[in-house]
Amino acid sequence: MKTNVVRLLDEMGIEYELREYEVDPDDLTAETVAAKIGLPLEQVFKTLVARGDRHGVCFAVVPGNAKLDLKALAKLTGDRKVETVPLKEVQPLTGYIRGGVTVLGAKKAYPVYVDETIELFDVVSISAGMRGLQVLLAPASYLQATGAKLGAIADLG
Repeated sequence: MKTNVVRLLDEMGIEYELREYEVDPDDLTAETVAAKIGLPLEQVFKTLVARGDRHGVCFAVVPGNAKLDLKALAKLTGDRKVETVPLKEVQPLTGYIRGGVTVLGAKKAYPVYVDETIELFDVVSISAGMRGLQVLLAPASYLQATGAKLGAIADLG
């Protein structure tokens, strides 16, 4: 399956592995995805869409075992306040549906902020741009491909 994500990674010459899994539309949690692709939850990164009061829309990428720390993200983006966008706005903003949101190949190149724990792993998993397909790649490759800024934006509490 050649998604936009796969095409972009191929164009950049980035090595990756694809993992397909059975989708349950009622259970799109990172826990379920991690179990189905056989990776620890903290290595499966989820992409959230947020909006700051000064700088607008951005992507926040955090490990599956964490929530997004909105205050930490605001500090990193230079906003006073950041909130995740309502689900109904995610597809119009990114071109992706819930469970398939990813930075690569999104409608617009919004700024990308990734939790610094991504560097702890040899390999991480991100959505390939559709439900049921994950891309496994080296964190350095993901950061290079997305031009992301690292920061402590995950709330593990």
